[in-house]
Amino acid sequence: MKQFIFLILLFSVFLDAKSIILTKNDIKKIDSSYYRKAIYLRLNGYIELKRKVKNFDLTRKLNYVNTFYNRILPVDDSRKYNVDDHWATPKEFLIEGRGDCEDYAIAKYFTLLEVGIPKDKLFFAIVKVKAATNYHMVLLYIENKNSMPLVLDNLSFKILPFDKRVRLQPKVIFNEKSSYVLKNKKIYKRAKIDWGKVNKWEKLLNRVYKKNE
Repeated sequence: MKQFIFLILLFSVFLDAKSIILTKNDIKKIDSSYYRKAIYLRLNGYIELKRKVKNFDLTRKLNYVNTFYNRILPVDDSRKYNVDDHWATPKEFLIEGRGDCEDYAIAKYFTLLEVGIPKDKLFFAIVKVKAATNYHMVLLYIENKNSMPLVLDNLSFKILPFDKRVRLQPKVIFNEKSSYVLKNKKIYKRAKIDWGKVNKWEKLLNRVYKKNE
């Protein structure tokens, strides 16, 4: 009975969350998982995070959100989803409890929107890490076009200006409004991203905003 009441309360709380709304199927999936306790603790942590940082200043908001998600363990998509590149929604990432660089950046993006960070100041950055073979994704906070971006990276608990992250070489940045190339790690000019056969960004937005996945 206590567990049932707990689930009802948790479900009710999540009805007020913008990007995370637990459905009956979600709860059923979680409750059948061997890791259900850890999942509920993680979801409760997400709720508490948003409550705690709501009135924080910018620096503290960025740091708390970055730290919260960086505590989740990383895993390659090929091991988790049996595909080369799967972009998880924030809800999916929190329930699964593991993800790769895109999943961290996506979860941080939507959480920061929910705690009051303007949408036009947050950008996803596709970067190349020196000595690495694969591309990497981080989230950037950019105050204005003339300012140096701040980097939220699952590889670092420190949020540093982009010019201090010397091993990261940016390829392109984008958000829901536009995309750009950078010069000297600052916004330079608009860019057009060729997503190929599947626009992963558009697909993700549809899953978050329309399908509540």
